[in-house]
Amino acid sequence: MLYKEYIVIKLITVHNVGNKLNQENIHFSKKLLAIDEEMNGILISHFLFPFKSNEYFNFYHDIDLNMNEVFVCVNKIFENKESLQEQSINLAKHLYEQSTHPKIKGGEFYTVYFKDCIIDGETVDAVGLFKSENKDTFLKVFPSGEGFEIESEKGVNINKLDKGCLIFNTEKEKGYIVAVVDNTNKGADAQYWIDDFLHVRQRKDEYYNTQNVLSLCKNFVKNELPQQFEVSKADQVDFLNKSVQFFKENDNFNLNEFANEVIGQPEIIESFNQYRSSFQKDFEIEIVDNFTISESAVKKQARSLKSVIKLDKNFHIYIHGNPELIEQGEDKKGKFYKVYYQEES
Repeated sequence: MLYKEYIVIKLITVHNVGNKLNQENIHFSKKLLAIDEEMNGILISHFLFPFKSNEYFNFYHDIDLNMNEVFVCVNKIFENKESLQEQSINLAKHLYEQSTHPKIKGGEFYTVYFKDCIIDGETVDAVGLFKSENKDTFLKVFPSGEGFEIESEKGVNINKLDKGCLIFNTEKEKGYIVAVVDNTNKGADAQYWIDDFLHVRQRKDEYYNTQNVLSLCKNFVKNELPQQFEVSKADQVDFLNKSVQFFKENDNFNLNEFANEVIGQPEIIESFNQYRSSFQKDFEIEIVDNFTISESAVKKQARSLKSVIKLDKNFHIYIHGNPELIEQGEDKKGKFYKVYYQEES
């Protein structure tokens, strides 16, 4: 978790990076931004507030980490923070070279040096890379004579960060610890910030491990379990509910304990283990047998594990508890579910 209370901005610069494909220009600033204490606080809130997730990444390169452009530039800044202006220009050039999708918007590109970032109990410096792509309209009302006048201005909404990246000066040999935000692009053009510009992959930590096992459970229940065994939708929902409950009630994950407590039946456990092997290969991920459970990853993944049975377009049945209180059947009118309960609220 990132603690923001003691963080200060020591150096900051900004350039304007356009879309290369659309033949937009790139404009460099020749000096650092001068900001006062009030603006320091405003910018810290603008830049850092969106970083709420405990999902972290590392820089990487298929051949050699030292061939990752952002890693190299940021490493030079950490070695000598006075090189920030020079390296920010190199970073802006690299970003410009990746801005080749027609939907990518030009905007201001900030490079920031932060002091006293506390992450996982360690106090470190950090380099932030941010891009503002969208402009909002603001109204400016001011007194004039015996009345008021009103004007509109285009500017950046300080409550909205389009793209951001925080690189913490720790775990350099693994590609640093990196936090990423992208709130604007969801399609193919979204890849340029995370994949093409930063070139990061998820850090193998407790968040990574927790997320992978819960994804495994979801895919096993949805794709494999109905093909191998005769199970109802209620049984599938019950499996997912028990999986989430296991993660919520335990601090540490053990695969054998999980299999015996949640799955139970030996033949299904065997099928689960076989599916695990193919799942790792298909998605190119690693699923380990033991790890510390990430509470934030459980909360995020639980949202996608729907404990609901959808019946045509007429009804949804939400199952949160004992699956034995619901029965499935069929008569002359069609398929039906019978639900038992004690109280109505």
